Amino acid sequence: MQGRVTVTETALASLLALAAHEVPGVVGMAPAGLKEQVVRILGRQEASEGVVVRPDPTNPGKYAADFYVVVALGARIPTVVESLAERVAFAAKHLAGVELSQVRVHVVGVGRA
Repeated sequence: MQGRVTVTETALASLLALAAHEVPGVVGMAPAGLKEQVVRILGRQEASEGVVVRPDPTNPGKYAADFYVVVALGARIPTVVESLAERVAFAAKHLAGVELSQVRVHVVGVGRA
């Protein structure tokens, strides 16, 4: 008997955030919106902080993901961005069975590792 597995957008965002943290040169994630900023101020941090995942309306069955990251001082930003995009696309496909149609990385700061 075969069942159906459903991965929620929240679970996918958490998985992708964890994958993004594994990329050399990524110091951390930044709040993606007002809700995340309020949560951080209140002292709670979500595993999916800095990641916004949504269904891609132009590619049914695929998702688009935005990452808001802080990059290590001295790291080559284009290299970090490319590595992050490759790592999260791999994680989405091989760990969650989901394809990303678009990965956008927003470098919102530079910090010390």
